[in-house]
Amino acid sequence: MAVGRFAPSPTGALHLGNLRTAMLAWLFARSTSSRFLVRMEDLDHVVARPEHEGQQLADLASLGVDWDGTVVRQSERWERYEAAIRLLAEQGLTYPCFCTRKEIQAAVSAPHGEVAPYPGTCRRLSSSAQAAHEAVGRRPALRLRSDGASVVVDDLLCGPVRGLVDDFVLRRNDGVPAYNLAVVVDDCGQGIEQVVRGDDLLTSSPRQAGLAHLLGFAAPSYAHVPLVLGPSGQRLAKRDGGVTLADQQALGRSAEGVRSLLGASVGLCEPNEPVTMADLLERFEPVRLPRQPWVWGQAADRTGAAGEAPRLSRP
Repeated sequence: MAVGRFAPSPTGALHLGNLRTAMLAWLFARSTSSRFLVRMEDLDHVVARPEHEGQQLADLASLGVDWDGTVVRQSERWERYEAAIRLLAEQGLTYPCFCTRKEIQAAVSAPHGEVAPYPGTCRRLSSSAQAAHEAVGRRPALRLRSDGASVVVDDLLCGPVRGLVDDFVLRRNDGVPAYNLAVVVDDCGQGIEQVVRGDDLLTSSPRQAGLAHLLGFAAPSYAHVPLVLGPSGQRLAKRDGGVTLADQQALGRSAEGVRSLLGASVGLCEPNEPVTMADLLERFEPVRLPRQPWVWGQAADRTGAAGEAPRLSRP
């Protein structure tokens, strides 16, 4: 058994890509008779809203994606993040960073548009230099003082992924714990053993596994699933139209129809075939999941919806 989770940010309605990932995370967990948890990543209070949380939970329930226990909110776990930061600081593994994003971009370069690691500009900043920055109102972020270790994560779907544990941000300059810290603390604290999420986060997994090790935790296993893309080839977004459960219902497709649509997109049913989550679970085989993105907006005449669904090959 491996406890799984789905951890959306309550910043708006879940779109079909989010719902598809939630469904897959549920299938991975339930296929091993495991517990499945829901956590709201609501640290960014500027855009996170309780009404969005309620709608997201209602949409999950409408699809048949249930969860165990109460919903956990990151905004209620602040002390856990600060405790992790104190533990790292006691080991000499943190330092303040006053660099702006523009300054970092000017200091580094990476081939082919890749994001280069932070160059460590503030690693050896003197106390007088820090005081000078603070005197003019610059608030520091807090970074990990890494040793540049390379970590390999064996992803269930993508295979071995090697990445550098760089000097990434632990706490933003507005005082909010950064995503890479919060997700590690939460997964470890909740006993999450299996993380299923979109493959846009694949390159973050070595960094997060490395941080888990520094905090004395075992990293979870990972399965990064292909994204749903819009017609332009970019990650699906509201601008692509008709992408939320409410949108689909307004167009005449029920929640059951959306479940069938998403199930067909991962090869677990035929397009428009009536299925329950129990039906999808019975057919679920991780090794047979598609490895390519699903492009929303293709083959509407064949699927009855704007999506290209893989054809089944079951006996």
